[in-house]
Amino acid sequence: MTTSAHRVLQALDRFHAAHPWDHNAHYHRWILRQLPRHFGRALDVGSGTGDLARLLAARADSVLGVDADAGIVARARELTPAGAAVRFTVARAPAGIPAGPYEVITCVAALHHLPFTESLVRMRHHLAPGGTLVVVGVARPESAVDHLIGAAAIPVNVAMAWVTNRGRGAPRPAAMTAPTRPASMGFAEISDVARRTLPGVRLRRRLFWRYTLVWRSS
Repeated sequence: MTTSAHRVLQALDRFHAAHPWDHNAHYHRWILRQLPRHFGRALDVGSGTGDLARLLAARADSVLGVDADAGIVARARELTPAGAAVRFTVARAPAGIPAGPYEVITCVAALHHLPFTESLVRMRHHLAPGGTLVVVGVARPESAVDHLIGAAAIPVNVAMAWVTNRGRGAPRPAAMTAPTRPASMGFAEISDVARRTLPGVRLRRRLFWRYTLVWRSS
């Protein structure tokens, strides 16, 4: 990374400290558009404070959110209204994923924390026939295209954070307090492994340093 690029990212980090905006929540509505209007059981892997799981519960018979962080799971339970069709449990994916089948499995900004191939295989195993897997993931920027999309995301990112906060500072959303780490796999490697593991999968680079993966089981 060049010195100038590093300085830009440092400035962006400072801006977000004052004007936090959740990149992952930006994709929640997109995720819902990939899913049926109503489905049975759903699983959210790496559910964090439960924002997506609660959205899924509006369409599902039941939703299970799993996360390895007991503190985050406790917070998700606190934020969930009584009677909601969603529950949260502490489990370390992929081995600890509760048995399916699930009509829907989602995973947002968590797959790069996990063994990639093993996790895809485990989620495929637990997906019901005709079910849908949707991933919003984080990839390591490697190619010129990756860096171009990353550069294009910076002004849009600033604008979205500014509009969301109406130009004022705001507390960090609870969903943004979980520990993070950089991705170790680039998009090309992710695509190669995913296409071999999930035949017919659809992948796409996205703004805000994300990619999406959608696969429907036969």
